[in-house]
Amino acid sequence: MIEPFPLIEISGPPRERGRQYGQKAAGRIKKGTTHYFAQLKELSLDANGVAALVRDYVPVIEGFEPDYIEEMRGIAEGADVPFEDVVLLNARTEIIKLANPAIRARLKTPEDPDGCTGVVVMPQAAASGRLIHAQNWDWKRECAETAVVLKVRRDDGPDLMTFTEAGALGRCGFNAVGIAITANYLESDRDYRQVGVPLALIRRKVLENEHLALAMRAVYCTKKSAANNMIVSHREGVAIDFECAPDETFQVHPQNGLLVHANNFLSPVALSKLKDTGIFNTPDSLYRDIRVRDLLQPHIGSITFDTVKNALFDEFAYPWSVCRPPRRNLSNNLSATVAMILMEPASGLMQAAPLPALNREFTTYRLEIDEIGRAAFKRSVAAAGAA
Repeated sequence: MIEPFPLIEISGPPRERGRQYGQKAAGRIKKGTTHYFAQLKELSLDANGVAALVRDYVPVIEGFEPDYIEEMRGIAEGADVPFEDVVLLNARTEIIKLANPAIRARLKTPEDPDGCTGVVVMPQAAASGRLIHAQNWDWKRECAETAVVLKVRRDDGPDLMTFTEAGALGRCGFNAVGIAITANYLESDRDYRQVGVPLALIRRKVLENEHLALAMRAVYCTKKSAANNMIVSHREGVAIDFECAPDETFQVHPQNGLLVHANNFLSPVALSKLKDTGIFNTPDSLYRDIRVRDLLQPHIGSITFDTVKNALFDEFAYPWSVCRPPRRNLSNNLSATVAMILMEPASGLMQAAPLPALNREFTTYRLEIDEIGRAAFKRSVAAAGAA
């Protein structure tokens, strides 16, 4: 039996909901921090060394959103772990990669690429007429035991639901007004030359926005340390794939009702301006998006969750396949498709299966959607116009 991802529900102001999160997910948070700190041992970093790295980076997070520091402090209190451990869960790669060269030189094993295959099925291509946003998350096999589905009830914006590693503030998900995001690894020759906002926190910021324009602004304009691909969609039929370099963002749009992206740059503009250095670590990216698109295209107009699942279960070129079984990657670390996640933001529905190459049991999670807010906004606009 492979254990489903637990649902963690939290509410209140940032510090309080952080405490609730830490208490409810304490076991998974501690397991996750233990795993990552084992990797840091090869940097000869003790707790004091880690704390020093985190202290240098905290002002970057505070400058982006002070509430996130408060929420992390609450998580640490609730889970009874050091605050620095929680910051590392949310900004691990940026903190290590931007550390001084002497520390980086001691890193024997490079950071694993965070693979993924992301999919959006536009309403006109779906059998239900409702947008589907989905992905396979390829990462460390151990994370199947440390991930959670987090539901956040907010007083200062739309409620949200995110699939994430326990203790982290966000990864992929959607909010009550129908904005959704998935993300996947990209790598370019511009990476880690500047200090930027941790990618996980940009994704959380997307989910906190009530307006699609501001959600897309957070992706497009926020300074990053490294490349990343983020697909942002809206339940009423808008989706844009943002291929982000640290200092520039490129767009890929749906074609024939489908948007599919793996781990290589696709934008001709991007490829004319930078070097895609990620293929070295993720050569299977060159065909994973092609496979998923080819499997979905014959069903355009009648695509369902099951159609998307079948495409994401694809075993072509196994074990270097869309659905990756636990196997050693090019860094000799145990990697797998940790989760398959499907979302239908218009109905507040998420389904997720851990280790789908070994397990096809999905758990359903629901978020109450906001139909009132949109109507109220239209009424306020009309009233302002009449005045």
